[in-house]
Amino acid sequence: MSRVFTLDGLDAAADLLRAGGVLAYPTEAVYGLGCDPHDQAAFAKIFALKQRPATQGVLLIAADFAQVERYIDFERVPEAVLAQVRASWPGPHTWIFPRSAAVPDWVAGAHAGIALRVTAHEPVVALCRAFGGALVSTSANPHGEPPARSAATVQDYFGEVLDGVLDAPLGTQASPTTIRDALSGAIIRA
Repeated sequence: MSRVFTLDGLDAAADLLRAGGVLAYPTEAVYGLGCDPHDQAAFAKIFALKQRPATQGVLLIAADFAQVERYIDFERVPEAVLAQVRASWPGPHTWIFPRSAAVPDWVAGAHAGIALRVTAHEPVVALCRAFGGALVSTSANPHGEPPARSAATVQDYFGEVLDGVLDAPLGTQASPTTIRDALSGAIIRA
């Protein structure tokens, strides 16, 4: 069984992430798998757990805009677009931006952009604040299986292979967040 953290143990969970660990945590609708986006070895663990090709890329989730702004290529984003996105945050809205050089190639996979979300879900906000930055966020499930909606399901899926689980409430969303292209407004995932 992987290490289980509660909201009272966020500092220890953040330490696990800083040490290269992979942590499952509750998001707005499902459990996500997360790690330090700049730790390629931790990132590789996520794709091994999910049994998914790394070319698919992942999104980054954060507590506030300051945690994601370095990942955006602002030269390619009109001010009106940025204002529209910022008006939707914090909240269950994921936007794809032109990515800056700060985005590790492994995070974006085969994609030219980077998907970002500033969440309002308090357990994730607290986790990102304890960690001190944005985290990788991808659904906590082996490829082809339904996303986990409980810490118990996460444990069933991954057992001791997963470094840790934050056992806290899910948000109230019925399904994972919509992903939109920030520049065109096109829906990538409904």
